[in-house]
Amino acid sequence: MVSAAKLKRAQDRVVTARPFASKMIEVLGELASRTDENFHHPLLDERSDERYLVVVITADKGLCGAFNTNLIKAAQAFINQHSEKKIEILAVGRKGRDFFRRRGVMSGEYIGLTGKGRIDFSEAIEVARDVIKRFTDDQALDKVFLIYNEFKSVLQQRVVVEQLLPVSRAGSSNETDSSSQPVSLVDYIYEQPPAEMFSQLLPRLIETQIFRALLESVASEQGARMTAMDSASKNASELIDSLTLNMNRVRQAAITNEIIEVVSGAAAQ
Repeated sequence: MVSAAKLKRAQDRVVTARPFASKMIEVLGELASRTDENFHHPLLDERSDERYLVVVITADKGLCGAFNTNLIKAAQAFINQHSEKKIEILAVGRKGRDFFRRRGVMSGEYIGLTGKGRIDFSEAIEVARDVIKRFTDDQALDKVFLIYNEFKSVLQQRVVVEQLLPVSRAGSSNETDSSSQPVSLVDYIYEQPPAEMFSQLLPRLIETQIFRALLESVASEQGARMTAMDSASKNASELIDSLTLNMNRVRQAAITNEIIEVVSGAAAQ
């Protein structure tokens, strides 16, 4: 019941945040694709492919079915697929922190963000600025990836593994979609120099993506917990009914044996 109440609020926030985050990614990707080839920005420029930072968003609590297990399995699969890379884990959530800390791949942690059931944008900014600082300082990282559960419905969550940094640029004007139709990119007019504009918008894009991922994770966690607790309640009820039936049978058998003993004793006299 508690998760059901929290889920409604979390779901509303996710639905509200998705259009803004998706449109921001689309607009900035197209803007970046139209910049001059000589333009460079630390959050846009491609680097080598050796050092990764993986941000794993798990829950602070258990009792939510396979929610945390699926995320940890996805992170392990990612590490195994890129075993030749140097990978560090930034854990958001106690469950992920506890798991990866024992394996010596932790480089940072954020605890208590998802446990209260509500995410503030200031908390997402804190995580985003940490990630940006790690990525830009001395170019210690080549790529940053984000692993979280995307909310689909109360019964379904999808594990998402996506690249966060460097920010991907949209394709050229001859790019095609799944239906093989040309993708028409919008022609934007710059009112500010690209360096000034991207220095403000790209960090905000990272903050928005992390904020959306946290919102998705909270909604998915509450949905998974509600489903898990509902199944647990049904299983407990079935177990109680089964044990009650078995206890009644045992008690009836004991009563029958006592009656037989009384009758047999009376007949013997």
